[in-house]
Amino acid sequence: MSPPDSLRRRLWPFRLERRATPSAAMRLASPLIAATAMALTGLVVFLILGQDPLTAFRVFFLAPLGGSYEVGELLLKASPLMLCALGLAIGFKANVWNIGAEGQLIVGGIAGSAVALFGSDALGTLTLPLMLLAGALGGMAWAAIPAFLRTRFHTNEILVSLMLVYIAQQLLGYLVHGPWKDPAGYNFPQSRAFAEAAILPALVEGTRVTGAWPLALLLAVLAWLFTSRTHAGYRMQVAGQAPAAALYAGFSDKRNIWLALLVGGGMAGLAGISEVAGPIGLLQAVISPGYGFAAIIVAFVGRLHPFGIVLASLLMSLLYLGGETAQVELQLPSSITGLFQGSLLFYLLAADLFIGFRLRRIPRPVTP
Repeated sequence: MSPPDSLRRRLWPFRLERRATPSAAMRLASPLIAATAMALTGLVVFLILGQDPLTAFRVFFLAPLGGSYEVGELLLKASPLMLCALGLAIGFKANVWNIGAEGQLIVGGIAGSAVALFGSDALGTLTLPLMLLAGALGGMAWAAIPAFLRTRFHTNEILVSLMLVYIAQQLLGYLVHGPWKDPAGYNFPQSRAFAEAAILPALVEGTRVTGAWPLALLLAVLAWLFTSRTHAGYRMQVAGQAPAAALYAGFSDKRNIWLALLVGGGMAGLAGISEVAGPIGLLQAVISPGYGFAAIIVAFVGRLHPFGIVLASLLMSLLYLGGETAQVELQLPSSITGLFQGSLLFYLLAADLFIGFRLRRIPRPVTP
């Protein structure tokens, strides 16, 4: 039984009122506002943990940019984040909520690794291109499961894609502990190392950044062209912004769902194989520190726009590197990275709320 209106007004004498025309400038500025609020929150957390805020700020945000090797690490971590976020953003614009990019990333890494482990001797120079293709197809196949269940049985793609993440993790664990385990690997849960033809080379000597970075930038441009210059991209945006208008125009909802999930899965699969064939060089029990989940934040911080996602992926990569540096130099817990990521998303959602709504005080009723 709900409390009476008079009691509700005394407890919380405010209401949210929709703005007639939300500010476009504030919508563009909200990621910067959220990032600033995140940094200020971090300073408070550093004080609570007994750290000098300026020293901690330097270690977390500036030390990871201290040289060419560090910048290479920034681009290295930004690549899978960007790839996953670009695919997710296309689906989010169509109101298709793929939350399972982490699982699609893992299956893409597995599929591409199969080419490296069992076909590199015969394929030669074709090994790496076929690995990338297999990685993308593996991610698409994993994303096809929630697409089929959504269009055939009206299941919720959020729950299905999320649950498939844990199945993918178990599949990876089974392979590296079982049939794909390296017999000469000193009992570590990993495959044998890939041949040289199956490794993404470093772009710059002395760094670990690979061809995944320019590939991600190229796909960002293609994603922008797709969403802004093609009929399919227009159809998906209309379905997301005005479902009734899309239905009236005869746009196929099932086609949008399949396209959104397959694109997202393919991009995540590319991210997975770019990690396995890049800095790792073999298949192991953990191939991602949560890039598929962090990419959801990247997509929203980038305002679901490909070029915004490029910048947001660099920011999220900096948070990963800053967290690792803070663990080593300041002995802070590993959860500090998650705290910064979570606060960034929280402040972004709060900013978006007040861009679309204003808080109005409810006038007290006049008593006779």
